[in-house]
Amino acid sequence: EIKLTADKVTFAYDLKEFSVKAGQKVKISFTNPADSVNLQPHNMLIIKPGKKEAVGALANLGLSDPNFLTTKNCIPDSEDILHHTNLVKPGETGTMEFTAPTEAGDYPYICTYPGHWILMNGVMHVTP
Repeated sequence: EIKLTADKVTFAYDLKEFSVKAGQKVKISFTNPADSVNLQPHNMLIIKPGKKEAVGALANLGLSDPNFLTTKNCIPDSEDILHHTNLVKPGETGTMEFTAPTEAGDYPYICTYPGHWILMNGVMHVTP
């Protein structure tokens, strides 16, 4: 099980990278800690290699969709998204379970709350 936490002060994940084996079962628990400073929801999306900027740009454009921050959980419509949590409110934890890709490579993960992905990102290394 991989455990990630949102930083209380900056929009960043505490874990900037982790490794899994190709085809391995993976469970990720993502915690958004609560305090009087952190009032932002966050999510975590694992995306295809080389697609961080494209999916991040879609997240920023999400503000033009009245459902993006609510029913869509800030998840852009994109085939480049492999796995995701819903929005995790402060004080809550979201989880996702999946089988790692069979193709080795560096798979970015980002928060797609508009504007967050630029700082709130990391890399899941898939090894053979």
